[in-house]
Amino acid sequence: MSVLEPAVVRTAPGPALRAAQALVWVLPLLLLGGIIAFVLVGHPPPSLKLVLAGGIALIGLLVLTITHYDTTVFIGFLLLSVVPIQPGPPDIVFTVVFVVAAATGQLRLQRLPLSIGILLSAFIFLNLLSATFVIDVPVAERFFAITLYLVIFSVWLADYVDSTWRARRLLIGLLIIGVVTSAAAALALYVPGVPFAHTLTEAQRAQGLFHDPNIFGPFMVVLALFVLEEILQPRLLRLRRSVKFALLIALGSGVLFSYSRAAWLNAAVAVFAMMVVFALRRGGGQKAMAILVTMIAALSLLAVFVSVSGSATFLSERARLQSYDTSRFSAQESGLRLVATYPFGVGPGQFESYVPISAHSTYVRALAEQGVLGLVTILALIITTMVLAGRNAVLGRDTFGLGSAALLGAWCGLVANSAFVDTLHWRHVWLVAALIWAGCMHARVARAPEL
Repeated sequence: MSVLEPAVVRTAPGPALRAAQALVWVLPLLLLGGIIAFVLVGHPPPSLKLVLAGGIALIGLLVLTITHYDTTVFIGFLLLSVVPIQPGPPDIVFTVVFVVAAATGQLRLQRLPLSIGILLSAFIFLNLLSATFVIDVPVAERFFAITLYLVIFSVWLADYVDSTWRARRLLIGLLIIGVVTSAAAALALYVPGVPFAHTLTEAQRAQGLFHDPNIFGPFMVVLALFVLEEILQPRLLRLRRSVKFALLIALGSGVLFSYSRAAWLNAAVAVFAMMVVFALRRGGGQKAMAILVTMIAALSLLAVFVSVSGSATFLSERARLQSYDTSRFSAQESGLRLVATYPFGVGPGQFESYVPISAHSTYVRALAEQGVLGLVTILALIITTMVLAGRNAVLGRDTFGLGSAALLGAWCGLVANSAFVDTLHWRHVWLVAALIWAGCMHARVARAPEL
């Protein structure tokens, strides 16, 4: 270019251009709405007012995503504690985020470990292969759509978390509503006058804004582990240690008063794994002891609340073997018999169509619905992620501030949890996995400017 030629000045797109870009996305958004409606076939049609309000909200969300991408993502993280139905509010937000990310080139698949990408692709393929034996088509469509969405969510998240700034926003977004709903749900069980008490609890158990206490409890375990490592090694939360301890108590109350035995097992396995990681690190004995002391202090305070609230009897009853446990184990035996008849599985979401009770195990569901190959693929995905998490922990490689010990502990807890509860569609399972994958690709990620 000649020195006499005027320089080209690049300006940010004006409001009119941004509006035009938003309009271009209306057609794909309507297509997305049609797909959602097709997946949810069998549900009563919504009213015209609801359709119009929902359409306007989606268009507004789309415009926000195009103009303020990270703000929309933060809203999605905030809403991850709000899943009363499937698909839930965060799923709508993240679906719009995925579409915009893919169309604008913000989704980079090279940030996903190759082995993980192969295993995820294989699992989706096996879901499609097993659909040959589907007997309840609407259920299969809906179940597969949620599975596919969560796979996409994990791939996107592993790419998205590429800086301390983004990791901090993720953690803060998760904690804001998570801590509030955990404390409110625990209080709603024993303190009269708590707003939305009937929504926050179910059958004398805390469930927050989830539809099941058995999902709510393990979600709070994951958040508690992040806070616990932040107490020991502050990285992302600019809070006093006493405030972090208060957050830990609030989250721990949600775990305890969910009265979910699987969540308690989850927490015990996760904390033990964290202690082992710290104990094996150079000079980590003090940190492991600090974890033990912190947990004893937290449990002591929760024990006081249990005693004062008079819930010790119900707690001891929940800790025992329950009458429906026999049915759970018989369902798992039925799953084993199914695979003998259908070696490639009965299809996504079809377990309950063949057996009159839920699978109550991710492994049994994968075996029954996707066959032996499905189980092998899920186990390979779990083990590979475990190895990656272990390597991150040994090397002390955090995920841009999200501690590797907490992530390894969370994954160990969820793997144990999955033997007794079907966790395939739990958002936090895929979230923890994605953060582990992002951590192992840490060296290859170009860091964004950090705050």
